[in-house]
Amino acid sequence: MPLPPALFIAGAGTELGKTYVTAALVRHLRAEGRRVRALKPLASGVPPMDDPAFAESDTGRLLAAQNIAITPAAVEACSPWRFSAPLAPDLAAMREGRSLALDDLTVWCRARLSEAAPGEMLLIEGVGGLMSPVTEAATGLDWLKALELPALLVSGSYLGAISHALTAVETLRAHGVALAGVVVSESEGAPTPPETVAAAIARHGGVTVGIVPRGGDFPKDLV
Repeated sequence: MPLPPALFIAGAGTELGKTYVTAALVRHLRAEGRRVRALKPLASGVPPMDDPAFAESDTGRLLAAQNIAITPAAVEACSPWRFSAPLAPDLAAMREGRSLALDDLTVWCRARLSEAAPGEMLLIEGVGGLMSPVTEAATGLDWLKALELPALLVSGSYLGAISHALTAVETLRAHGVALAGVVVSESEGAPTPPETVAAAIARHGGVTVGIVPRGGDFPKDLV
């Protein structure tokens, strides 16, 4: 059975706006009448569900973009591995006396792919940067390769973002990961416009690059 259309949302670094970009893509696809499901299997720094701050967590934002109410079942279906400490998942899990294995994570994601409805687009958002540890032995790149999905890379526009994005692009290519494109998510207080950063990444990386301004929509040329 062929896999449904799916993307892995990876980051050239951490705190770049992956969740905002993923949510923006969800809203765009939904506005076009397309079926889409967004998942954040691993999430750190997540407050309890009864905390008002949960709505601003990555999981809360993705559920809101899908117009799904925050319930225990919905949260578990979106983010089964949640940790309270704002640390890399392996460290956050260790702090809570829990363990996390790449095989379990991969099996869970593949199960969600297999149960997708006809025509449904599945978005799986990673955690941290491309090479951030997700378990004691595996990185986000290992997770992405295990799923064999194309990646949408999210970059910032801060000083140094061009180098970080191009390094991530070359890393993906070296490991045979298909790259659907790069999204430059505008960084607050960046010294150069996001258009300048995007143009440099496109020129040196030979990739399609779109821009998401602060508070803006997903770029149509990357849909």
